[in-house]
Amino acid sequence: MKIIFATHNQNKVTELSQLIPKKYNILSLNDIGCVKEIEETGSTLEENAKIKADYVRYKYGLDCFSDDSGLEVDALKGAPGVFSARYAGNQKNNDANIKKIWKKLRGQSNPKATFRSIFHVHFNNKTFSFQGKVDGNLIFEKRGLNGFGYDPIFIPNGYNQTFAELGDVVKNKISHRALATVQFLKLLERG
Repeated sequence: MKIIFATHNQNKVTELSQLIPKKYNILSLNDIGCVKEIEETGSTLEENAKIKADYVRYKYGLDCFSDDSGLEVDALKGAPGVFSARYAGNQKNNDANIKKIWKKLRGQSNPKATFRSIFHVHFNNKTFSFQGKVDGNLIFEKRGLNGFGYDPIFIPNGYNQTFAELGDVVKNKISHRALATVQFLKLLERG
């Protein structure tokens, strides 16, 4: 079964492909010929996930799903949240985003943060929404070579390594996107 993932982010496609059984083939927007960057104009992760999935459903008539994920830092009142990918500007630069978080958190020690992922799904003429979240703390050094985004500075609760250090096998069991994917797979299996 082919599943359209309403994203151009190859990192997300790769991660999801590792999370789901091989009988499902994840296709990105690039794979269906959609080169348009879908504007994320929502003020919440939920709204942005819906915008992306709705665009694909109504433009192409295909079942699909989208994900909007964000890092929510307690000391920053939930920021960067919906602006996580472009926190330091529209260029979506991971290093610049991390440096901006560190600057804003100067003086804090082990600030609490939550990674949240929202899936919006169009499947069999119905819509569904799923959430995955993982709590943890941020650190003020980058550690690890795996993952992307804020993974090198986020340590999930119950661990002493960052997402970037834990590697794909562990991250793909405990991450916010992994938890949302489990719910999504239950929907697909029910048909």
